Amino acid sequence: MLQLRNAVFALPKGLPAMPVLPRHALPAAPKGVRIGLFGGSFDPAHEGHVHVTRHALKRLQLDQIWWLVTPGNPLKATGPAPLDTRLARARALMQHPRVQLTQVEAQLGTRFSSDTVRVLLKLYPQRDFVWIMGADNLAAFHRWENWRDIMARLPVAVIARPGQQRGALASVAARSFAAARLPDAQVASLAGRKTPAWSFVMLPMRDISSTRLRAQGDWQGATAHRP
Repeated sequence: MLQLRNAVFALPKGLPAMPVLPRHALPAAPKGVRIGLFGGSFDPAHEGHVHVTRHALKRLQLDQIWWLVTPGNPLKATGPAPLDTRLARARALMQHPRVQLTQVEAQLGTRFSSDTVRVLLKLYPQRDFVWIMGADNLAAFHRWENWRDIMARLPVAVIARPGQQRGALASVAARSFAAARLPDAQVASLAGRKTPAWSFVMLPMRDISSTRLRAQGDWQGATAHRP
């Protein structure tokens, strides 16, 4: 069982039993709000993440965006930097009153994004969530555990990244859900849309990646400047 703001919920079938969390452990979100879920290892967080977040708030007309800083990535052979370290970097970089930096997966004990989505929808009824991911993730989306379940439960905003558009739009996921794609001009209506629904969102681009920063050993450089 899981307790949240004086309510008790059974976890979705198939997930392990979890201890009761304190009322303040998970983000606050009044009913009716539009929330973007931006998941990743953020290893490290950088200006590109901030850039996407600020533009997504406007383009998708969201009330909040939650960064879901994950304990690890099941598709990567090597683990990221410690979660506390990555959260501290993220908090130093991303400071916005409508952006919440969370460790929801560590708190819930979920490993896969599909499980995290199921639990959050159970815990936060009457909120309109949108899943936010980069075009590089769409290209590999079919490798995610129960990826079709995510598409069935949440609208998805795919953010354009330099050099990734062609591969993303030719991906298994994009082709499988081609009929559910909305034009870029309609992205503001994604939150609250009947699923499946997704859109390829064109934003001003910044060519920066966590992978490149790690390769350069440039964790400090990730927080050197703010847009």
